[in-house]
Amino acid sequence: MKSTSYAALAAAGVLSATLGAGSPAAHAEASAGLALAQQQNCMSCHSVTRPFMGPALHDVAAQYAGREDAAAYLKHKILDGSTGVWGRVAMPANTQLTPDQAATLANWVMTLK
Repeated sequence: MKSTSYAALAAAGVLSATLGAGSPAAHAEASAGLALAQQQNCMSCHSVTRPFMGPALHDVAAQYAGREDAAAYLKHKILDGSTGVWGRVAMPANTQLTPDQAATLANWVMTLK
C-alpha cells in the first residue's frame, strides 16, 4: 500500500512540475500544451525531463530562456524542422501543425525552464 501512495505522490509531483505553479489560466495553457505535444507525437522523440531522440524539452527551454524571441524562434523550428542544432538527428518539419498549434507548443515549452 505504501508503494502505491509513493507512486501516486511521485506522479503528482511530475505533473505539478510540468504544469507549474500559477494561475488557473496558466494551468489550462500548460495542460493544453502538454496535451497537444502528446497528441501530435512530440513525445515520440522528446521527453520533458530527459534527452531521448531529441533534447529534453526542459533543456530546450533553458537553452533559449535568455532570448526575447524564444517562443517565435521555437515556433519556426517546430514548423520548419531543423538539423544540427542539438546533435546529428534532424527534427523533421511538422507540416501537420497550424501556426497557432506550433505557437501553443513553443509557449508551453518555454514554461518548462
